[in-house]
Amino acid sequence: MECKDCPRLVRYLNQVKCDYPDYHARPVPPFGDTDAKLLIVGLAPGMHGANRTGRPFTGDNAGIFLYETLYRFGFTNKPRSTDSNDGLRLIGCRITNAVKCVPPQNKPEHIEISNCNKYLSNDIKVLDKDCVILALGTIAHKAVLMALGLKTKDFLFAHGTAHILPNGLTLYDSYHCSRYNTQTRRLSQQMFEAVFARISHQLDKQKEASSCLT
Repeated sequence: MECKDCPRLVRYLNQVKCDYPDYHARPVPPFGDTDAKLLIVGLAPGMHGANRTGRPFTGDNAGIFLYETLYRFGFTNKPRSTDSNDGLRLIGCRITNAVKCVPPQNKPEHIEISNCNKYLSNDIKVLDKDCVILALGTIAHKAVLMALGLKTKDFLFAHGTAHILPNGLTLYDSYHCSRYNTQTRRLSQQMFEAVFARISHQLDKQKEASSCLT
C-alpha cells in the first residue's frame, strides 16, 4: 500500500525510516479475513507497534490487549501478535485503521483523516449487510460514519453502544484499547469483553438464522 496524499505524514514517515531503518514506516494495510463478519477500526498505527511491524495492532500494548480479547472470543488462533510472520491468523475478523500512517504524537489532523477516508470506505464496501463494525474510539467512530456518508449527530459515540446503520450494518463503540485508557482504567478488561460478548452473541444469532434458511 502506497499513498502520498498527506505531506505532513509523508515527511514524518521519511524521518521515522531514517531514525529506524528496520521499521515498516509506510501506510499499514488492513489485516485479516476478506470475508469477515467483524471489522475492527482503530485510530492509526502505533509508532513502535504497527508502524514497526506493518500489521495493525501488532507489537505494542494496545495490540496485546486487543489480540488477547480476540483470542478469548474465537476471532484468532493465537493470543499474541508480535510480528507479521508470527503465524497469527484472524478468524471471521479483519482489522484496519481510520488513518493508515502513523501521525506525530498519534494525533492525525482532520485533513489527514479525510484524505484516508476513501481507503476506509473501501474496507467497508466489501462487507456483507449483516456484518458488524467495531470502532475503537471517537475518531474511528466518526471516520466510519464519514465513510458511509452519515452524520455524527445522528449516531453519537458512547462506549458499549450499538448503532443500527441505514445500510444494515451494526456499528459498535468502544473506548480505544490504548495503553493510557487501560492503565487509567477508563477501559477495563471487563468493559472490553462485554462489548465483544454482545458482538459475538449477535453474530451467533445471525449465523443460526442463516443456517435455518438453508
